[in-house]
Amino acid sequence: MRKIFIVIQAFIFFIFIGIISSPAQQNERKQKAVCIAFYNVENLFDTIDDPFTDDEEFLPEGVNQWNSSKYLVKLNRLAEVISHIGDDYVNGGPAILGLSEIENRRVLEDLIKMPELSKQGYAIVHFDSPDNRGVDVALLYKYHIFKVSSARTFPLKMPNRPDFDTRDQLVVSGTIDGEMLHFIVNHWPSRFQGPEYRAAAASLTRRLVDSLQNLYPQAKVIVMGDLNDDPTDPSVSIILNAKGEKKEVHPGDLYNPMWKLFKNGVGSLAYRDNWNLFDQIILTYPLINQENNGFKFYTARVFNKKFLFNKEGQYKGYPFRTFAGGAYQGGYSDHLPVYVILVKE
Repeated sequence: MRKIFIVIQAFIFFIFIGIISSPAQQNERKQKAVCIAFYNVENLFDTIDDPFTDDEEFLPEGVNQWNSSKYLVKLNRLAEVISHIGDDYVNGGPAILGLSEIENRRVLEDLIKMPELSKQGYAIVHFDSPDNRGVDVALLYKYHIFKVSSARTFPLKMPNRPDFDTRDQLVVSGTIDGEMLHFIVNHWPSRFQGPEYRAAAASLTRRLVDSLQNLYPQAKVIVMGDLNDDPTDPSVSIILNAKGEKKEVHPGDLYNPMWKLFKNGVGSLAYRDNWNLFDQIILTYPLINQENNGFKFYTARVFNKKFLFNKEGQYKGYPFRTFAGGAYQGGYSDHLPVYVILVKE
């Protein structure tokens, strides 16, 4: 009888625990998630000759024999990727998508008309840059989610090189759920040029961030782009002063969630069997300050699903790109997309 009594007591105890814990389960906080992404789409050119840019290799008679069929394959490939970015957390692709290596507005209009994107409600922010190759940065956004209030570009100038032209830096401000967010889209000078060019680009980005923070002390700024440097390189870690540890980030500072990914061997592009993480998304302090209301940083990822990689041949394990070794491959891009998830209670 004593044993039966003990069993009954235990049974009643566990029922009691279940009852007192159920209100906490019923009162779980509901959160809205928003995906913010960046993608270097690797030479998204149309087939039309632009007399003001150096686009000859992407013409039907050019070295790449670029034609309407290849262009359409490229658009469909990119639309497939974009529609799945962040799908571990949200559906339908990112609400905000920064892009680099696009030729003009026309290719963006063609891209968002692709079947996998046409129903998502994407709109375009784009300005022509003075880059010699004619490639620009741009921002796609879902107009039913993000309301643009301002957009402008800022050129990168080198005092000792008045003839130097590269991609402008694009700054777009607007609201999601009535909350102001600012985006700076970058494509810093390539590594074929010296580190001083990326240092100058980092200085310009830093000045833009500081200007926004001076105007709005609690500014939620998201810097994104192909920086052509890793999170640990001086241009990013020192000049831009983007820190990899949250505990080191204070008001006015920048937090780089890609730093830990890079330290763990995660990359967005590969070169000579080494992975780099040039594609980064960097945040101002209010986006990681848990005391602030509104949207906050939740996680950062490289979108590296298996279908984005070569499965065989010389470039097995590398991103499946449009051209490799001078030969047409019909793939996606030599870069992988990166994204962050912001959440709001």
